[in-house]
Amino acid sequence: MRIDIVSIFPDYLAPLELSLPGKARDKGLLDIAVHDLRRWTYDRHRTVDDTPYGGGAGMVMKPEPWGEALDELTADSTPTIIFTTPSGEPFTQKVARELSTEQHLVFACGRYEGIDQRVIDHASQWGRVRETSLGDYVLNGGEVAALAVTEAVVRLLPGFMGNPDSLVEESHEDGLLEYPVYTKPAAWRGHEVPAVLMSGNHGAIAAWRHEQRVERTARRRPDLVHASHLDEQSSVRVATRADAGELLTLQRACWLSEHFDNPGVEIPALTEEYDDVVAWLESWTVLVVHRGGRLVAAGRGRLEGDTWHVGRLMVAPDLQGHGLGRQVLQMIEEAAPPQARTYELVTGAGSVDNQRMYRKAGYRPRGAAEAGVLTLSKRRRISG
Repeated sequence: MRIDIVSIFPDYLAPLELSLPGKARDKGLLDIAVHDLRRWTYDRHRTVDDTPYGGGAGMVMKPEPWGEALDELTADSTPTIIFTTPSGEPFTQKVARELSTEQHLVFACGRYEGIDQRVIDHASQWGRVRETSLGDYVLNGGEVAALAVTEAVVRLLPGFMGNPDSLVEESHEDGLLEYPVYTKPAAWRGHEVPAVLMSGNHGAIAAWRHEQRVERTARRRPDLVHASHLDEQSSVRVATRADAGELLTLQRACWLSEHFDNPGVEIPALTEEYDDVVAWLESWTVLVVHRGGRLVAAGRGRLEGDTWHVGRLMVAPDLQGHGLGRQVLQMIEEAAPPQARTYELVTGAGSVDNQRMYRKAGYRPRGAAEAGVLTLSKRRRISG
């Protein structure tokens, strides 16, 4: 991969010579060049900026130096040109993977109030254009962003990482944050390494790590949980013991109609007590949705063999019929660990509305109903 970075502070990019990027460069995996924008200026002051049309604070980077710089750097290729700007698209791991497939990247590091918009508008004549932002904050220039994007992209190149497996379970690779990690000693200042990690039970360790990833993601980055396709007034997280009371109230309200739709069928959700809810909170992955300080929806999942059992999908009666149940179902499915190959759930034989939603989600009956209870399942689609 070839990378060109244009900046008025080229020394800012010196860290590219360090650690793995520098070694990859030595191995011939990378061809990185940093260019001083002032090389394409010709006045005695080497001017790269001027006052903005229309007035306003700050200075704007002039189009002429940028035009000549990009003319030269794109003369023998059609690169992807990345303008690092706080007004750009958010940089994510998905974007990093996309950029890692390119042969040539050119970074245009803006300063002051930014680069004259005409340069960005014209850039499509040089190559593919991406305006990229590290996040919702402002830095003094684009160099920090260029460094971050470069490292995130380059480390995905074949042969860059000494151990390719280290890329597999990192934060954001599959939409989840990474699990907590520990090393020796087993006890430090009163803090113990979780016993499961020293058990030698690789299945239990994998399950624990996946549970930690789901919980961390829901707690710290609920926007990454895919049914964060939820509206702006709603939030999703992993349930805690403190939610048990509200869960008990919600499930009784939700399953009351199931009782009338399925006469004579035993419905545990209607007979459970508070301690029962506390108990299954410990053994299931449970996600809850809040809106306006109120717990309005929930669902749970648990792995048995290679089957991810889905249950207790509930939506407050006043919010039913608006797609929230389908979103909760999707969240629970996405919380399944990698070894899950099948989703399975049960519903009442008389619960026509539930069955309709499950059919739309791809579930099919596993035979006839037994004791008024219908079991439905679907195969998990394995990506990649």
